[in-house]
Amino acid sequence: MTYAMSRAEREQFLAQPHVGVLSVAENGTPLTVPIWYGYEPGGPVIVITSRESRKTRAVRAAGWFGLCAQDEAWPYKYVTASGPAIISGPASLADQRAMASRYLGDTGAEDYMAWITASGDADEQVMIAMTPQTWLTVDYGKMG
Repeated sequence: MTYAMSRAEREQFLAQPHVGVLSVAENGTPLTVPIWYGYEPGGPVIVITSRESRKTRAVRAAGWFGLCAQDEAWPYKYVTASGPAIISGPASLADQRAMASRYLGDTGAEDYMAWITASGDADEQVMIAMTPQTWLTVDYGKMG
């Protein structure tokens, strides 16, 4: 019996707003951090972060990253995807608001945008787009 997800299942799962865990090589060792991400089936995984963050510097140097998203409740499920990544920017305020809304809802996104704009960080955000090439999936709900 396999617990692997089909392509449609993994893409639907990844499209949900899980907190992801980004992993990238940084000077020969792993850098692994929780992140917000965006994904639409068949497209790239999108991360918005500071232009000068450790994540951005490590992805720029490595040219790729991996992402893991999971359900923490039984039956456990997870999807990992990794592939080449391209950094572009700056990330527009609309893109930043859309990402915040995905995780915080519209009201929370407005509060987040007010905070990030007041701090001056909104102008420092870039988008990182990763094209998934490798996948690993498990859905323990398939146990029956």
